[in-house]
Parts: sequence; structure tokens; C-alpha cells
Amino acid sequence: MSKKFFIQQSEFSDVNLVDLPIHYYNYLSWPLVYFLSEEKNREAYVGETTDLITRMKTHIKSERKNKLVSLHLIFSDLFNKSATLDIESNLIKYLSADGYYKLQNGNLGIANHQFYQKKEVYWDLFRDIWSELRGLGIAKHSLEHIDNSDLFKYSPYKSLSPEQIDGLKTILKCLLDENAFVSLIEGGAGTGKSILAIFLFKLLKTDLSDFNYSDFDETDEELFQLQKNVREKYGQVEMALVIPMSSFRKTISNVFKNIKGLNAKMVIGPSEVVKKKYDLLIVDESHRLRRRVNLGSYYGTFDKNSELLHLDKDHSSELDWIMIQSKKSILFYDQKQSIKPSDVSAHDFEKLRLKTTTRYERLTTQFRVIGGMRYVNFINNLLDNSTKDLKPYSDHSYESFLYESLDDMVDAINAREKQFGLSRMIAGFAWEWISKEDKSKYDIVIGETKLHWNSVTVDWVNTANAIHEVGCIHTIQGYDLNYAGVIIGPEISYDPVNKTIIVRKELYKDKAGKNSIKDDEILKNYIINVYKTILLRGIKGTFIYVCDKNLRDHFQNFWNIKTIKENTESYSIQNYKSSEHSIPYYDLNIAAGSFSDFQTVENVSYIELPNLLKSTGDYFACRVVGESMNTIIPNGSVALFRKYYGGSRNGLICLVESSSISDYDLGGQYTIKEYQSKKTYSEEGWQHEEIALIPHSSDKIYKPIVLRDEELLDFKVIGEFVRVL
Repeated sequence: MSKKFFIQQSEFSDVNLVDLPIHYYNYLSWPLVYFLSEEKNREAYVGETTDLITRMKTHIKSERKNKLVSLHLIFSDLFNKSATLDIESNLIKYLSADGYYKLQNGNLGIANHQFYQKKEVYWDLFRDIWSELRGLGIAKHSLEHIDNSDLFKYSPYKSLSPEQIDGLKTILKCLLDENAFVSLIEGGAGTGKSILAIFLFKLLKTDLSDFNYSDFDETDEELFQLQKNVREKYGQVEMALVIPMSSFRKTISNVFKNIKGLNAKMVIGPSEVVKKKYDLLIVDESHRLRRRVNLGSYYGTFDKNSELLHLDKDHSSELDWIMIQSKKSILFYDQKQSIKPSDVSAHDFEKLRLKTTTRYERLTTQFRVIGGMRYVNFINNLLDNSTKDLKPYSDHSYESFLYESLDDMVDAINAREKQFGLSRMIAGFAWEWISKEDKSKYDIVIGETKLHWNSVTVDWVNTANAIHEVGCIHTIQGYDLNYAGVIIGPEISYDPVNKTIIVRKELYKDKAGKNSIKDDEILKNYIINVYKTILLRGIKGTFIYVCDKNLRDHFQNFWNIKTIKENTESYSIQNYKSSEHSIPYYDLNIAAGSFSDFQTVENVSYIELPNLLKSTGDYFACRVVGESMNTIIPNGSVALFRKYYGGSRNGLICLVESSSISDYDLGGQYTIKEYQSKKTYSEEGWQHEEIALIPHSSDKIYKPIVLRDEELLDFKVIGEFVRVL
């Protein structure tokens, strides 16, 4: 083959099946991936097989699949069974989130196989396949765009972890157990509770009559059998997904609207459960179910619903409504995310857990923050005053530090938004929302920095203006971000004498969150839970600014400090290696506009790494000059690089070297850009057809540098960009 793969299209029909053995003789028993589709209703199905003819005959007989009219076959001599299962799974996940087609696929058995060269070869192969599918009009968005979308983050087409599968089995067994009425699944922020809730909903709403169980190994058999038994027992389950928070409920409704077999009406609020009886209610974020405390305008609805269900309004809650209106209920719960007195008490959930009719499972694996449980435990210990043996947080894979300047933190979040997207400012509820009535006024004023609260309350994270505003707990709970910039307000402080965090009730502005609370310790727990929740939103990093001086001084003992303005002058460049944290600094004057004037690297200096980074021996630093990467790397910055030893570079920002530039007016040797390449393949192997070096600049004058033919002869990648120092 001249390529690593090829895609062939044909009609999907009885007549066409006769021709398949003729046209694809060499691949009839070879692993391949296929895509069936029709344009009228935009439905599709993704599959893989080692027996093309038999599989297509099966689909033709299917009442649903025989309505599909177009067949795309994806072939590759590199395919093996594990690889096709992996590519099939990725296509299902990304095509579903792409949003153009509604997939007929179920979500049971989404593969997460580990196999030889999965990352080194097959992920690049999948990216190339995706690009060709975009060219064919099958896929619409880039993989990077989809990665940040709600439809991808909350898609039911996920590969569950072993821990999540255990939780799923507990739930299915509960549904089959005549003596069990409640599954209580407890887990902290980022442990995959919402994903499991949505996965389960899709699983129970999918027709699996023609599902090919033979593709999966014996470890899946118990799960498959449990699902079959549940479907046989309940038939078409009357069920709903209950989400207490209106903003997150709206987001998940939009996800359901785009999933085949689901619809937005299946996602409801707690007050809607009183309208009818259910076989099953799945409650996500059940710690936010309410009782009759500080309900404001909701008192009337609460009282009416309690009366309809013959409950004492003063001693009942939305949790009771769930229990009454459903034969079975599944509750996803996290006590540490209960943030106000209207939330059902932890005592009520504990009583429920101890009942003989309740089945309990705990999720502990961290899926959101790259810092993992080490970062989660650090946040919990710091805010719980368990700091006796707490070590300062430092992790080169997860960016988290204190800012001395709020302006600097805002700038850093804006820079991450340009580079990664989904980067937002969040704050504790220490300021009134005055801009709600007067848009000209600022809500949060700290020194010279003036900021607005979120201008909308529903799905704020995804609004166009969110990057210019500050979200609160009510607009961010349940959501994932790439980076979070958290302002810890003056409503909490630190008592250095008694060595404890204290609250200032008068500075806490969430009236519904503090009215009726007489015990300051209870209020403190709610406020601490607010910060635990918002400090665990960032996948790639969390930045912090603390308003109160005593609390800031206390936190400085445990967090690395980001000093005023990220500039190179704060880093001492020396002509000797002063410590194990010193790394080489090369005075290349790398041009971020074009290749710089040639400079030989003879005299190596050294620069000290920040405390949060550990020297691996592979790091080096250079100063970057020019404006063509200024949305990511400001002109004049010192940039940190990791030495390049091989592997895929597509989409990465790289430091590259070449002396074979056709336009010699550009001068010498080095530049930093985003790397993209096109390859050609032959029997002798592959070679670069062209390499494009892509700028990221606010100045549109900068264009890609494209290298071809002889210009590629001495082209070399020196290092991969890590971050700005």
C-alpha cells in the first residue's frame, strides 16, 4: 500500500453484498473497521470485524441497520484485532461527540485494550483516519475541538475503569435483587460519578438484540449477563436522570438530545419526579437534593409536592420524593460537595446507607485532575487543617501554585484559554452580584483589578463571554475545566495563634448558604466544601489567589508561589551549574517569527528550575524572541523544553533546526512553532512529503513556514515545548 490505510465507499444493500468478495478478496478475513450511515435522519453505526461478509449479512437482516444505505470500509495492513477494536472505540466516542450523526451503537463493551504500539503507532493512525473522514464529510470537527466539548466529556460512549465496572455491576445486581431498593455510589470530585450515571442510562436504553458479544473476552461476560437479565426483568425501563442543579441539568439535557435513544426530557429536576412513578430514578449530584431550609421562592413548590406525596413538609426532603416515586433508585453522592444548609444532611444519607435494602459502592480513582489523588488529598488536608505532616505541593505534571498578583493570574488563565480552551476564573461567594442589575458596575474589586460575576446562571462555562467573567460554585459544580483560576475570598482567614482556618460570616454573601446557621463551625464546613469543590475543577492545573493575608501567609508554606509577572529577570542565568535543579540555558535567541540569525552553541549557561519542576536531565531553556507565538509564548520569554528522542510530534510546539531554507533572507537556523507533517508511504517505508511550522499569533502577518523536498534533508527537531518559565 502507498498509505498506511485506505477507505473505500460502496452502497449498503443485498445486491452490493454479492460484489464485496470480488472487490475485497484479500480482506474478507482480515481485521477491518466499517461505518454504515444514512443522511436523511443522520443515523450511523460503527463496527469492526474479521468476517466482513457474515457481519454485513447480519446487519442487512437487522430492522434498524438495514435502513442505513452507505458503507465505508477502513483497511490497513497494520490492523490486528486489538487495533481495530481500539480504533472502533475511538470512532464511536469521537463521532458521537462530533454531533453530525446519531449512532445506533450501544455503549456496552467499548474497548480499552492495551496492546503493543497503541500510542506509538495506532493513535497517529487514528488521527490520520479522522482527518480523511473529515475530508469525506463524515466527521466535522477536529479532535482537539471535540476533546473540550460537553458531548465528549459526558458522552455515554466511555471505556469504564475496573472500579467503575465494579460499581456498575453493584447497580445491576441491585436492580435484580428483590430485597434491594437503593444503590448508593459514593465518590469524591472527579471520580467519574456523572460518567457512570450517564453510561448506565444509555446502557439500559439501548437495544442490544444484535450486539456481537463474541468480540469481547471472558472478563466482560458477567457484565453482559447482568445487563441481559435486567433487560429481561424490566423490559422497557421507565426511568429518568435527576440532576438537582439547573445549570448542570441543562448541559446534560443538551448531551442527551444528541445521543440516539435518549432525549432531553429524560433529564429532570427533583420537583418533576412527583408527576409519575418510575421503575428507576438515577440521581447525579444527590448531595445537592434539598430539604426545607432557606428555599426562597422554591418554598411554595416544595410544600405543594410534599403535600401531594402525603409528607410532612417540615420533616421531608427531595430525597424522600425519590424514594417514594421509584421502585429502585441509584444515588451518586459526595458529602464534601454539600455546600449549603438546604442540602439534605449527611446524617440522612448515612441512615440510608445502613439500611439492609441499600447496596453501597465507593469510587476512589481520580479521573479529572492530572495531579491525581495526591493533589486531591493535598487540598483536603490543607483545608481540613491536617497540615502536621503535609509537604509542599509540587508536581511537574500538574500546574498549581499561588499568585501574588491577581492580574497575573487573570493573564495566565487567558493564556491557557488561548492554548487549551476551557480555562475559567472562579471565586468563593464573598462579593455581592451587583452587576446583575447594573452591567456597568464591577462585582469583584481587588486593588486595581475589577471583575464581573457570571452574567448568566445556566451553562455559563460554555458561553462566549465566560473567559471575561468569574464563575461561582453554582455555575461550576459538576463541570470540568482544563485550567481553573480560583480566588479565595476574604470570608475565610487563618488564626495563627490557634493554627486553624476561621470564617468571617459577615463577609460571606450567599444568603441562602448562611441564613439559619447559628453554629459557625457548620458554616465553616459549607464554605470549606465550596472551595474543595472549585479547587478540583481543573484537569491540567489550578491557580490560586488568596485575598486574606493571614491565610495567604499560611498557604505559602504549602504551595509554590508565582511571583509578580512571569519575566526572565526573575531567573538568574549563571555560567556554572549551581545545584541539581540547574538546567542548560542556550543563548540561541530563537526566533518566534522566522528562523533566527545563525548562532553557534558554544558557551552554555545554566538557569535554576522553579521548585514545582523536577529536573529529569532532559530539560533545557532558551529565550524566545518574536511575536509569531505570542498567544502562547510572549515575546522575550524564557521557554522550557524537553529534549526530543523520538515519537509523534504532530500538533506539538517544537524547537526545530534547519539550514536548508530556500528564502535565505530569513537567515539561519532555529525556530519554535507548532509542528504538522504530511507523510507518503511506499514499500521501502515512509518519508515526509512536507512539514508545516504553524504560528500562533495575534498578528495575522505571520504565516506557516512550509518545508519540502531538499529543505527537509537536514531538518531536525531539537526539543518539545513544555511551558513558559
